[in-house]
Amino acid sequence: MTLKPSDAELVARAKLGDLAAFEALTSRYEQRVYSLAMRMLRQEQDAEDVTQQTFLSALENLNGFRGEASFSTWLLRIAAHAALKVIRKRKGLDTVSLEEATESQDENGAIPHPEYIADWRQSPEELVQRNETRRLLDGALAQLDEKHRLVFLLRDVEGLSVKETAEALGLSEANVKVRLLRARLQLREQLTRTLGNPERRLIPTHNHPH
Repeated sequence: MTLKPSDAELVARAKLGDLAAFEALTSRYEQRVYSLAMRMLRQEQDAEDVTQQTFLSALENLNGFRGEASFSTWLLRIAAHAALKVIRKRKGLDTVSLEEATESQDENGAIPHPEYIADWRQSPEELVQRNETRRLLDGALAQLDEKHRLVFLLRDVEGLSVKETAEALGLSEANVKVRLLRARLQLREQLTRTLGNPERRLIPTHNHPH
């Protein structure tokens, strides 16, 4: 049985001009990049364009890849940047950062308290690993604000670190943490309505401290 070459081996060969090695990397990660682009952009043509652009950019900049992060993480960061360009272009905000374009003034305020809480052991980030709930999660993700959805996608779905997510989105790490918490709370509330046990639900009182 022949073992598949590692990403590092394929990257090393591709840097030496072995196009077949880069094509192998493309085949290995094309679906994952497309999936991220589709979740970020929610339009097939845009997702296909971003996928193509991601691998073209990766090929052009391969010699600059130093291996501090895994190849897949580096690739996903390129994809996130490419998708953000599309988002900004849609909004006519080519010269405005995503943070400036979407940031509200309440990021340092209190985290909103969920309106509906049920006995539910699994967190949204754990549920993302379960195929049978992927469709439900995608539906819930689509209802999130863009700024919260993008952070959750990169951090909890794709597994980038807080630092890597911050770099990919051009945000501060503190801002990523706040948005991630809000995204998880909103997703928990939405998914609880479907997956929670209604017999054990708790409707919180509104006299909690602000």
